[in-house]
Amino acid sequence: MDIFFISEIQVTLNAKADDHGLIGDGENDHADESPGFMWIDCTHDEVAGDTDSWRDQIEKITGIRVYDLHLKDVCNLSHPSYFDATQDYELVVFQKLALNGEANNATETIKKKIPAALHRLQTQPVSFLLLGNTLITIRSIQSRTIEGMRTRLLSYKSKDSNNLSSRLPASPEDLMLRLLNLMVDQYLDLRQPLTNQLDRWQHALLDPRKPFNNWVALLDSRVELRKLEHLCEEQYDAIQELRDHFVDTYDTEGGELSRAKDLLLVRTNDVMEHINRVLNHTRRLEASLESSVQIHFAAVAHKTSETMRLLTVITALFMPLTLITGIFGMNFTKMPWINEETGFKWTIGLMGLSVLLFLIALGLQRYIGDRGQRADH
Repeated sequence: MDIFFISEIQVTLNAKADDHGLIGDGENDHADESPGFMWIDCTHDEVAGDTDSWRDQIEKITGIRVYDLHLKDVCNLSHPSYFDATQDYELVVFQKLALNGEANNATETIKKKIPAALHRLQTQPVSFLLLGNTLITIRSIQSRTIEGMRTRLLSYKSKDSNNLSSRLPASPEDLMLRLLNLMVDQYLDLRQPLTNQLDRWQHALLDPRKPFNNWVALLDSRVELRKLEHLCEEQYDAIQELRDHFVDTYDTEGGELSRAKDLLLVRTNDVMEHINRVLNHTRRLEASLESSVQIHFAAVAHKTSETMRLLTVITALFMPLTLITGIFGMNFTKMPWINEETGFKWTIGLMGLSVLLFLIALGLQRYIGDRGQRADH
């Protein structure tokens, strides 16, 4: 557990909470008039290892006791994204991408068959507890987003305050929304790899020289895209509930409070817009993949149709020849050309004439030339 005290001009790591007047006294949760706020960063192992001890520490620091059901939620590594609020605090569970070693090996073993781009869609939950003037994050041991934010805060210099993009977070809600925005941006970075993978699928499906047989991997890819779509929908619903909570609870009277509320709503809307972009892109990828599969089967059906057309033409060509050979194969004693020296030549000529007339008839009906004309156009 690491405790950050974030003021307007500096960030202090593992500072004592009572040095800044942030410890609750039972009646007043904490000193809301403090010139800064606390960020308590924990891991799932720390919380799950000794839940009661961790909760007692949080209660000692903030004066607020976390409910048992919420403790189970933050320890559940498969919990979907959602939002819940009580009279004392708010809880946000957000599923983020598990990048480059953040996922467990068991999950990686299961998903070896899917393409490399979809391997990066493994997720893990990050829980946020807003306890008045304190933000608590509960995440895995390896989390690039939170580690990057920790480094950025500790390396902050007050002279950077003139740059709006580099200012320190003004409140626990502000810090949480910044972290959420960074987590969603990780999904946006996957758009190009996923699009490239879709292009490879399309070329493989429509390659006439090599039949496509990797249907298991394609099905797994569709399943992963569907999971990503559901994940984005859950994220969007959770952030929308958080936004509604800000609208309902923040006082609109007073210039400073109104401005702080507007800033939070702007950041919340930005996170929701980013999630919506990922959701729309995922749906487009899924629709494009479905269209590629349909085009593949259409191409296979067209190829089969062309083969049947050729077989039909060959069969039709041999029908008059079969008729002629059948007639002259009859066991009659007297038949035309049977005893004549030129009979065989006349028969072969009749067969050739029949084939020629049949080909001319097919040409007039555009049955043979239609394929070549379509190819020219």
